[in-house]
Amino acid sequence: MENETKLSIYRAARTIKRKDNTLYNALRSIYEDSIFVGEISQLWPQLPLVANLRCGLWYNPKFHSTCYFKSTDGHTNNWSFNTSRLNFHISLLAGQKGGCIIVDSTRRGKRFPDSMSKTIPIWTCVLNRSIFNYLNTFSNADASLVKQDSNTGCNSHDWDCSLHLPLWVSETEKAAIEDRLEGWTKDLETSGADIAILASCLKKPLRPLWISQKTVIWINEVPDYDSWDFTPIILVSASSTSGVTQHRTTSEFSWNYIPGAGDDEESWARGLSPNLFWNHAYDLISTGPDVCNQKVADIVEKDRVYRARRGQDAPQITIKPSISESSPCLDPLLCSDLSNITISSSDEERGIFWLGSTDLALGSSQIAAECSSNVDCVLNCDQWPISVHHQEAEAYLHLPIVSSKMDRFSLFNNLSSAVNFAKSNLTKGRTLLICCHDGEDISVCVCLAILISLFNDEGSFDDGKFFSETGITKCEMRRRLVYVCKFAIKARPSRGNLKQVFSFLNSEVAKV
Repeated sequence: MENETKLSIYRAARTIKRKDNTLYNALRSIYEDSIFVGEISQLWPQLPLVANLRCGLWYNPKFHSTCYFKSTDGHTNNWSFNTSRLNFHISLLAGQKGGCIIVDSTRRGKRFPDSMSKTIPIWTCVLNRSIFNYLNTFSNADASLVKQDSNTGCNSHDWDCSLHLPLWVSETEKAAIEDRLEGWTKDLETSGADIAILASCLKKPLRPLWISQKTVIWINEVPDYDSWDFTPIILVSASSTSGVTQHRTTSEFSWNYIPGAGDDEESWARGLSPNLFWNHAYDLISTGPDVCNQKVADIVEKDRVYRARRGQDAPQITIKPSISESSPCLDPLLCSDLSNITISSSDEERGIFWLGSTDLALGSSQIAAECSSNVDCVLNCDQWPISVHHQEAEAYLHLPIVSSKMDRFSLFNNLSSAVNFAKSNLTKGRTLLICCHDGEDISVCVCLAILISLFNDEGSFDDGKFFSETGITKCEMRRRLVYVCKFAIKARPSRGNLKQVFSFLNSEVAKV
């Protein structure tokens, strides 16, 4: 009887939660929070607005760029600085624009997600320390690197390397994080990341600032970001932090506010993407909760039919924004000559990520379907086939690879075929586009395996000679991944897939 009572309470709680977390409640909550994000962005309109994937992407119709800082890297006793998520393009963007505004959100109970409370502060501190070390290392070789800058008044000796955390992080936790900073700095410096270009771009050290809906800002006293002695990374938590369910009403509808509604979109969005939402936001919000589900279903179906008519068979593919220009760097691999390949403006606009002069490119399967005529051959790693413009059978290969959460060996079992396909085409001097559902995970890992297996340390195709002679280490794999992420700035390879790549490369070494 007691178990039946507990089960009934559990079911009742789940029923209440499902009732509160309806699709309309989520979309209306996002819409309301986006007003706050818009107000903050207008305080510093010159600073680029950046979405922290994936939750942050819902809270504004137009972002300058995106980043990927995971909350798990900031969880207590699990702090991490991950070289596979360097977000180097954000530091360069902040250096070029004088700062940036990063948008994210979190569920009920916290003002800020751990990605903002600890992950990003750790990131800024490690980058600052690496720049400081770089300036000091090369001060004797080139005194101009540490001369006082005429515009900023900064030099290596007053470069702020301290860890800046919000007040609600305890001193004990701060001390534990500080003990790990030196090791993370060494990891960054040995990863092959281009600290030199970062040092030349950033005139002031990076520093996070935190803004939520509870932050008090005097509109007539908003400071000019140029007046600060640091490059601001303004962290905006979009949602309200009330600990109780907020029942809100308008003249037409009543609805329950959901903090952090944009999180875990697979569980509530029903195929709707942030891009589709903002294209139809007024209709979805104004029609009310009773017809919202049907309205979303119609929008998603119309979008699917539209894409299917254009030869795009994969469902619910997120449209990729254009990429920014990549910067030169000093590492031998990262400095591979870019003059041997021509990248059209249409490629940049559509989201094809060319990896230097390697003849390798990354993109989503949607992009591949649209732009396959711009490349010589396509390696499709999506679950679904796509229509391509190539007549030759050897110019297209479909390997239906699923995520490591669904199959721990799917990627491993297909990498041999992927490398052989790449080898046969690259030997003939052809360009190769590698795609997957979103162009951010599986395709990145396949490209990494190809790059390590068939290219030497300087990024030149050598048919696998360098790999057969040197093998692979985790350090070398991290360095090559940094190279891939330098060009494919939206890359988000999962840990499970990276493990499969490393296992495959080790198995190939054993065969030699």
